[in-house]
Amino acid sequence: MEYRIGMVVEGRVTGIQPYGAFVTLKDNTQGLIHISECRHGFVEDIHKYLKVNQKVKVRIIDIDEYTQKISLSLRCLERSLDNNLSKVGIKVRCEHKHYWTSRHVDTGFTPIEERLDAWIAETLSDIDK
Repeated sequence: MEYRIGMVVEGRVTGIQPYGAFVTLKDNTQGLIHISECRHGFVEDIHKYLKVNQKVKVRIIDIDEYTQKISLSLRCLERSLDNNLSKVGIKVRCEHKHYWTSRHVDTGFTPIEERLDAWIAETLSDIDK
């Protein structure tokens, strides 16, 4: 299955770590629900909200183009808080997070490596002034 940002999919929690929960989707694709994406507000212990083998419905909020890692969110699907906030005029938007990877160029750190010598020379000349 081809996953896209914004899709709502079902999966099963296969593992829980202090930083988040791993979810297996239908075609054995793995995704991660970061602890900050479990619910609105502070989550001290993720075990209070998720259990291993629990079925969950999640929204895909990011797909890393290089590693194909999928970031998932339960928080985006929390309707009760969104509805309560909208009643008092606060809009809650759930957009995908941007992890600063290039969407169009598959270069990785190559440009940094190519420019490193020039940056070092420039810095050394600034120090000498």
